[in-house]
Amino acid sequence: MKMIFKIAKTELRNLFYSPVAWFLTIAFMVQCGVYYVYPLYGLANWQDIVSRNNPGITDFGISMTETLFLGNDGIFSSALQNLYLFVPLLTMGLISREMNSGTIKLLYSSPIRTREIVLGKYLAIMIYNMLLVGIVGIFMIVGALNIHLVDYGVLLSAALGFYLLVCTYTAIGLFMSSLTNYQIVSAIGSFIIIFVLGHIGGLWQKYDFVRDLTYFLSISGRTIKMMKGLITTKDVIYFVIIAYMFVTFTLIKMKAGRESRPWWAQASRYVAVFASVLVIGYVSSRSAFIGYWDTTRRQTNTLHPNTQTILKELGKEPMEITLYTNLVGPGVHRGLPENRNDYLWNLWEPYLRFKPDIKFNYVYYYDTDDADSSLYKTWVGKSLPEIAALNAEGLQVNIKDFKVPAEVRKMIDLQPEGYRLVMQLKYKGKTTFLRTFDDANFWPEEQQVAASLKRLLPGNMPKNIFLTGNLERSIYKRGEREYSSHAIAKENRQSLINLGFDSDSLCVETQEIPSDISTLVLADPKTALTATAVEKINRYINNGGNMLIFGEPGKQQILNPVLKQLGVQLMDGTLIEVSKDEMPHMVKPVLSSAGLHLSEDPALAALRELQTGGKGMGQLMPGVTGITFGDSSAFKAAPLLITVPGSAWLKAGTVVTDSTAPVFNPQEGDTRQPSYATAVGLTRMINGKEQHIAVSADADFMSNLRQGGGFLGIDLYAWMVNDAFPIFTPKIKPVDTRLTITAATATMEKYLFVWILPGLVLLGGTILLVRRKRQ
Repeated sequence: MKMIFKIAKTELRNLFYSPVAWFLTIAFMVQCGVYYVYPLYGLANWQDIVSRNNPGITDFGISMTETLFLGNDGIFSSALQNLYLFVPLLTMGLISREMNSGTIKLLYSSPIRTREIVLGKYLAIMIYNMLLVGIVGIFMIVGALNIHLVDYGVLLSAALGFYLLVCTYTAIGLFMSSLTNYQIVSAIGSFIIIFVLGHIGGLWQKYDFVRDLTYFLSISGRTIKMMKGLITTKDVIYFVIIAYMFVTFTLIKMKAGRESRPWWAQASRYVAVFASVLVIGYVSSRSAFIGYWDTTRRQTNTLHPNTQTILKELGKEPMEITLYTNLVGPGVHRGLPENRNDYLWNLWEPYLRFKPDIKFNYVYYYDTDDADSSLYKTWVGKSLPEIAALNAEGLQVNIKDFKVPAEVRKMIDLQPEGYRLVMQLKYKGKTTFLRTFDDANFWPEEQQVAASLKRLLPGNMPKNIFLTGNLERSIYKRGEREYSSHAIAKENRQSLINLGFDSDSLCVETQEIPSDISTLVLADPKTALTATAVEKINRYINNGGNMLIFGEPGKQQILNPVLKQLGVQLMDGTLIEVSKDEMPHMVKPVLSSAGLHLSEDPALAALRELQTGGKGMGQLMPGVTGITFGDSSAFKAAPLLITVPGSAWLKAGTVVTDSTAPVFNPQEGDTRQPSYATAVGLTRMINGKEQHIAVSADADFMSNLRQGGGFLGIDLYAWMVNDAFPIFTPKIKPVDTRLTITAATATMEKYLFVWILPGLVLLGGTILLVRRKRQ
């Protein structure tokens, strides 16, 4: 070890007695300074402007640590992006310089062992790499002073990733330097190897035999998790063994210069090292052997505790996930073998962290709904096998790898899923589907995955029953006034079916209302309910059942008999709210305090903060009336949506919406009051549980055209089941949301880190090199 340190000391002296190391140090320092202080100045300047003009705003609401250090123009992102430009210049002369000058012969003839030479030189480069980390560390320390409550965990994790990557790059450069006497060739060779390792992960991904090997060897994206604050043993081991591989290759190459062995004996050494790396890498990347450490303050890289609880309840029993990929269906390219590793590690790794015994299966097929398929309109005159063959040719896959319709239909019925790219989860004999979606994210998010996992556990999912028989809104129709989008639309990630709810319908005239449902929905009946229907609904309510009731202006007389026992009535007339943009019947009430606390929805939590600041977000209701209510002997009533005071009045009779704005006319029966409730929540304790009933004077805001009421529509159903579903998985808000400096201070730092500090290093390096040359 003593000799290794002596060689490292000598190599470091040689590095800093040459202009290359100084040039790279200064260039790296300037780069880090530019990518830190310029975004810093922009943020500090805006913070000053906003603070002067709106003192109530105290921060930006975003993590300053992530913005300054990990953003697209952040210091770590930029440093890693350009790191490959520095390393080959630094390492190109490590050994080739000794060969070119002839000093390698002196080293070979000395009592110094070859491994001491190699390890000493690599240790010197590792120490120099610490200098680069130290430069970044300067900005980390300054960032800790500039940012209020900086996230230290993210910074330290990113610094570790940076150091491991640069050490790996320098190990590659060390090996390339041992292959040639020419430094420029060594530098070019290092560029090539780094390029190959950066792109090898996309090679031969179609083939099972080499898919995992090439994906493992890829260096691309290995630091992404560490940059985000997640350290995994898989990534750390990767950098260590790749560095080990190239350092060992260097040792083998230098030993070959002192030995006389046949070529196959030399080659076998390289093969043995490479094989050992593959074995260690393959084993260390198996889910059961990966360790995780989320260093972030907010645990942003870790599943929400709600999801972790579900995975814990699944226990040690194995679970299977089968991905069904339809050659002629949407999203086919994401399910093909070449994207399998991305599917596993990008979608499922967070869940494998807590349940590593998940088994993944893959079924490739082609099929379509013959009764209603656009394929035959696109491929006119072609049969399904011919269409599949053409798609296979275009995607460059073998049609023989895909099961024919008759074969796959014996395995599973995918017609209800529209033959989309879909996953089937299987656990203890129970199965459920996990869907993909035609939006920017495509794959299911944590909320949808958690709901599907919950379906595998014992117990029933909450069930909503939508009443029919009186021309109510339908959950099976796709028209703009209907309710399919938020209830059972499988292609909508925010529909109830994808959030853990089951939905069905029944005719209240001829069928009994089940007692075990979570919510009964009566949505805008257009004909009067019979006495039998009213009696069944009243019995359901009297037994403590939860209910959602949606009405419309002009049909008050249909719902008021049902609402009478609840102490609620829809007012006669239509609310008018004149604005410059909307038609007069388009009213925009805001959430009341009770409405803001319907559920633990992160959207409602954000609105609660806005409401505290005196602001509120309106819910557009296209055609609505007011609701009168009071605390009856049984129910406690509270408004959920209420018009802005003084903004609306009640118009009697018919409202003309496509002409001039209506004028308030008391002689025609128009009335005005300070504000109107447009949705009301009723609660009471009965049979040992709290009963929830919500009444809305507008049904259109929950329609397909209005996207099912958005988050408020979901929150109404969540309120019915006491937040059991959806399974909310909110991320903790950042606290490092503001800077502690002004724009003037940021300007001073800009001059310091971009000009003064690099200038001082340049001056010191120049003096050292001049004095060295004179000696």
